[in-house]
Amino acid sequence: MYDFEFHNPTRIIFGRNQEESIGAVLKVAGIAKVLLVYGSQSVQKSGLLDRVKANLGLSAVSFVEFGGVVSNPVLSHARKGVALAKAEKVDAILAVGGGSVLDEGKAIAVGALAAGDVWQFFIGTAVTAALPIYTILTLAATGSEMNGNSVVTNEETKQKYNISSPFTYPRVSILNPELTCSVPPDYSSYGAVDAIAHVIEAYFTKKPGSRLQDRLVESIIKTVIASHNVIHKDPDNYEARAEFMWAATLALNGLTPTGVGDYAFPNHMIEHSLSALYNIAHGAGLAIVMPAWMRWYSRQHPAQFERFADKIFGVQGAEAGINALEKWFQEIGVPVRLQDAGIAGGDIALIAANAADLATLWGIGAVYTKGVIAEILALAVE
Repeated sequence: MYDFEFHNPTRIIFGRNQEESIGAVLKVAGIAKVLLVYGSQSVQKSGLLDRVKANLGLSAVSFVEFGGVVSNPVLSHARKGVALAKAEKVDAILAVGGGSVLDEGKAIAVGALAAGDVWQFFIGTAVTAALPIYTILTLAATGSEMNGNSVVTNEETKQKYNISSPFTYPRVSILNPELTCSVPPDYSSYGAVDAIAHVIEAYFTKKPGSRLQDRLVESIIKTVIASHNVIHKDPDNYEARAEFMWAATLALNGLTPTGVGDYAFPNHMIEHSLSALYNIAHGAGLAIVMPAWMRWYSRQHPAQFERFADKIFGVQGAEAGINALEKWFQEIGVPVRLQDAGIAGGDIALIAANAADLATLWGIGAVYTKGVIAEILALAVE
């Protein structure tokens, strides 16, 4: 293990009907008025939004609604949220939805206390303050409910960039697995891919050693696969939903890479360009990128890939493990090639150029040049 500090300030309230505690939670925290951020009509059709608003009323917490957050949240909408939060002088953000809603909520929380445009924080300006953030999660995938990350797409520049700050950790996140039972099968599958992608980045790119962390990662991956297999057949299975939801949270709350030394996030770096340019689901893009990147990277570092193959799938050899993961992706209905998502192989140069800019911002541009990214993406072509 290498030297580290670890602190996660988010309080998790987990279980059936726990969203009914949100009013009391906010009242105890002294929050009088929130910006209620949500996405599509699903939270309205399910009745969740009405239940949340009624619960806020019981605790005398006022709210201003801000709906319409889209998958792959966009900067123009976040800017509108920032303006509304400032105009209404809200005390906090309450984000009700999946990772996209939580991410945009965090962006609004930062922008609401900033003098300039919120985009500055996605391209390098340090975050120094944010409104308190509270969340009710409806889709297990991104881990945004227990981390300080926010990802937003600038639709004008086609840049999908992120904030990562201790100021944007939610104060409290409510996780009721029952709220995920209505998630469409394809988005459940995308969530499974996303959770796996979160833990393999450090698992494969870290320095050798840290066997405890390896075992944590392997446990999360095996839990995601096993629970999702149940969900795929029985969407209303509470136990499977609960295990899947908590595994996805643990996948990106800072626990698994603790003490592993330096590591990188190349799969996410490349995928951000796919969803920025083509607006595909983040998990779908990761399912395309991951097997290709693994085939490229495993040639340089075979030992950890051999361990992955053995521990996760019980097969021998790096290529066998990658093939097994890709086969599982196909079984759960996610794309594994660019063409599966309607992306032409001839677009690789465009994608690589876009991704290379983010690689530079993330400090991995010396390794992940346009040429290298293009080489990786070539492995994702039929």
